[in-house]
Order: sequence, then structure tokens, then C-alpha cells
Amino acid sequence: MTTPEISFEFFPPQTLEASFRLWDTVQTLAPLEPRFVSVTYGAGGTTRELTRDAVTTLHKSSGLPVAAHLTCVDASRQETLEIADTFARAGVENIVALRGDPPKGHHRFTPHPEGFANSVELISALSETEMFSIRVGAYPDKHPEAQDFSADVDWLKAKLDAGADEALTQFFFEAETFFRFRDACEKAGIDKPIVPGILPIENWKGARKFARRCGTHIPDWIEHAFEKAIRDDREDLLATALCTELCSDLIDGGVDKLHFYTLNRPELTRDVCFALGITPRAELQNVA
Repeated sequence: MTTPEISFEFFPPQTLEASFRLWDTVQTLAPLEPRFVSVTYGAGGTTRELTRDAVTTLHKSSGLPVAAHLTCVDASRQETLEIADTFARAGVENIVALRGDPPKGHHRFTPHPEGFANSVELISALSETEMFSIRVGAYPDKHPEAQDFSADVDWLKAKLDAGADEALTQFFFEAETFFRFRDACEKAGIDKPIVPGILPIENWKGARKFARRCGTHIPDWIEHAFEKAIRDDREDLLATALCTELCSDLIDGGVDKLHFYTLNRPELTRDVCFALGITPRAELQNVA
């Protein structure tokens, strides 16, 4: 089995305890030499400042390539591009450009009166700066707001045509979901990399709730498997086995890159990487 390149996604910490957890997560996963790590925004841009601080700190202290999430939510074009410029001046060369989720209590995205109307406009503006490698989101299962499956493919193509370099998918539970999406993208003329997003399931109830919110299909068999595993106190064992099998199936199908949503809990992600033959090759440099 070919060893894939990997990347990791982190949340920005909102408390002192969460800051220690993030740093422990980085220390655990950095020796696996990811090609980059990314730091998310909260819904409605609620962690914008925290994201900026976490990105700049990780970039300076970890030695890892860091990608900053940037969204269109609740900010003017000028404010958004000023944040991007702050990242650039800090030496950050990678951005994950997203429309962003609506603020809490709002069911649909509403553009800021002076902001970007959508992710394509944001990507185009970032591309014109020529300062960043740009990654975008993709949806192997239909996005909750999309008219149909083909609309997601068309929208991804528009984002890549606007200047994005690579797509990172929402998580999914079966490899065939990704392969079906990849085939549809190829048929639509998309030739830029599409990297599958992997969610190691630390907590099934939380993962199921997350999946329902973002439109990810939940197969009946995985529901039943976790119900039984929880009864038998073997949830962690099942989670590791299923995630490893999913990644192996993707690799067997020609995937050479994987993006892990760590939820700032590194152990399961690390164990899956070990099972895939990805072993530590370097120690994280000490913080000055």
C-alpha cells in the first residue's frame, strides 16, 4: 500500500485549557510531517481573532506550513483582505477560502453589505494578490443548500477556475462516496487535486450530529456498528478500525493525499496514521 501525504485541521483555542490541548495535539502529530496544517473559523466568523492568533503562533513556533481559514461572513471586502494581508506579513502562504457558515441563530448565509457575496468572489480576490496557495471546500455528499449533486460539482469547478489550487472535501463514511464525486468532477473537466477529508470518530453521537448538520449521508450499517460497539465498550477500537479501513480503501483507489479533521484530539488520528504506515520522522522543534 502506498503511503499517502497527510494534512491536519485544528480548532483555534478559546480557553487556556484548550490552548494546552491544541499544543499537545500539534506536538503529537507534527512528527508525522504533514504537508500542512489548517486552523478553522467558528460559525459566523466567531473565532476570527483566535484563528489569526493561532495561525501566526503555529507558523512561528511549530515549523509546520500553516493554512489559515478565511471566510466571507460578517466582514467587508476590505476587512477580509486586511486579514489576509496580516497572514501574508506573518509569513503564512496558505489559505483555505470558504464562504463560511451563517452566524448562530441564522439559517442561511447573508452577505455583508460591503462584503464578498460568495466564496468564488473571495477566491478571485485572493488569487489576484498572488500571495497565497488557495484551498477550498468540496462536498461528496450534497451540500444542504445545493439544488442537487451536480450543483456541488459545478460550484467546485467555479471555485477552482477562480484561482483555487486544491479542494478539501467534507468528511464521509464510505470510500465509494468519494470515488463517485471524484468521477463526476473529472467528467466536468476538473483536473486540480481533490483531497478527501477524514473524520476519525472520537465520539459517535457527536459525529452523527455533525454529519446530519452538514448533509453527510450516514449508512445504516455504521449506525448499527457503533450502537453495538458502545454497548460493548469498544467504541475506540471500532473507530480506529473503520477509519483505517476507509483510508486504505481510498489509497487502493488511487488517493495519494488525506486531510484529517482532528478536533484537537490527536490520538485516534495518530493511531490511524501509524496503521497506514506513516511513522514519526522528526521531533517538533522547541518553542523559543
